[in-house]
Amino acid sequence: MSAANDIIKAARAAKKAAFKLAGISPRKKNSAIIKMARGIERGAGRILRENAKDLRQAKKIGLKSSLIDRLRLDADRIKDMAASLRAVAGLKDPVGEVIYTRKRPNGLLISKVRVPIGVIGIIYESRPNVTSDCAGLCLKSGNSVILKGGSEALCSNKAIFGCLREALSGTAVPPAAISLVASKDRKAVASLLTLDKYVDLIIPRGGEGLIREVASKSRIPVIKHYKGVCHIYIDGQADLNMAHHITMNAKIQRPGVCNAAETLLVHKDAAARFLPVTGGALRENGVEIRGCDRTRKILKWARKAKDADWSAEYLDLIISVKIVEDTEEAIDHINRYGTGHSDAIVTEDHKHARAFLRGVDSACVYVNSSTRFTDGFEFGMGSEIGISTDKLHARGPMGLEELTTYKYVIMGKGQVRR
Repeated sequence: MSAANDIIKAARAAKKAAFKLAGISPRKKNSAIIKMARGIERGAGRILRENAKDLRQAKKIGLKSSLIDRLRLDADRIKDMAASLRAVAGLKDPVGEVIYTRKRPNGLLISKVRVPIGVIGIIYESRPNVTSDCAGLCLKSGNSVILKGGSEALCSNKAIFGCLREALSGTAVPPAAISLVASKDRKAVASLLTLDKYVDLIIPRGGEGLIREVASKSRIPVIKHYKGVCHIYIDGQADLNMAHHITMNAKIQRPGVCNAAETLLVHKDAAARFLPVTGGALRENGVEIRGCDRTRKILKWARKAKDADWSAEYLDLIISVKIVEDTEEAIDHINRYGTGHSDAIVTEDHKHARAFLRGVDSACVYVNSSTRFTDGFEFGMGSEIGISTDKLHARGPMGLEELTTYKYVIMGKGQVRR
């Protein structure tokens, strides 16, 4: 049977499973998700062995170091996967929540109620933990999920999926509620994107090329996460010690992720005091600095920034640095070159902070904190399905509520319209 036929079969089954899943109690869903967490823990050895195969192949084909970091699993990351599932099980179930109720003059009682979206297709690259995170979030929110990971993580994804599927045996959750497209055939994705009869939403997670391709070819609504060009702005009224630690964390803690800082903006009044210390520390940690002309007068060893650097998502130990006149220029720069992901100001001036929060058009805007916190787990969502840089219908880290829609429930006593 072809990959396309397999996907159609899985999508049909997922649709049937979604109708059943929508009626399963929170207790039974939570029980299934906890069993999935145990399944990940029991299968840790198997998962690591399969992940080692993917890592060997990734190095053989010369995959970028940042992508290899995303691909790599170890004992701690597997523990985190299980912990995320347990955290999701412990969250309030959004399904059935009454958003509001209003009574009309004719006596009709109209309620707006959260319901599952239905069937969600997740297309993702590199990070195998997405397999378990998305399965847990979708099941908790009452959705079936079709998972399509990248070929570079195929062995890892199959092992994780196997542990999850086996754990669902004997639970109230229908097995078809989670499925994995285990094919390297690129036509498999194209086929999935045509199944608007069965699939209600597509969420791509990966490089900009993948997301643009999915968005352009899909017949199904798509929630996108484009590049994460995140900024740290050091205001003239910043605590420079705090600014130093936030900048270092945002850039070097894990440079290959979407919430790492890619551009550092520094107020002209802080530049001479801040850049020698923090610029030097970045350099000592292997970070290449690409600076504007004013930056290079202070950091003479910095490379000259090109215009393309201001919109670059490096996902690497590289950062662009620009000295700005004031908060307004910083906001204008971010709105011009940023991607609406995560941006931060470091300041002790409340007026400047408020102006930044109002003016920056991004999903997550920070005051005196690292952009590295843009993450479903850090936001108390258990984990995330992705980080949306769209504005409809979800924005920022997507958790359980973002995986629901709503319907109107109308209760009457024989009313007819006249």
